[in-house]
Amino acid sequence: MADSAGDREGTEDEVKRRFREALERKRGAARDKNAGGGKDSSKVRGTHGRADHQRQFRRKSG
Repeated sequence: MADSAGDREGTEDEVKRRFREALERKRGAARDKNAGGGKDSSKVRGTHGRADHQRQFRRKSG
C-alpha cells in the first residue's frame, strides 16, 4: 500500500509539472504576441464612431 501511495504522488507531481510547463508556454506566447503591440494592435476598429443609420426596432411577427 505504501508503494502505491508513493507512486500516485509521483504521478500527481508529474501531471502538475506538465500543467505548469504548458501554462508557461501559453503565457510566453501571449507575451510575445503583445510585445509587438502598437496603436493599431486591436482587431476592433471604430467602436465609438458615428453610426451610418438609426437602428430600427421591430416587433416580432410570429
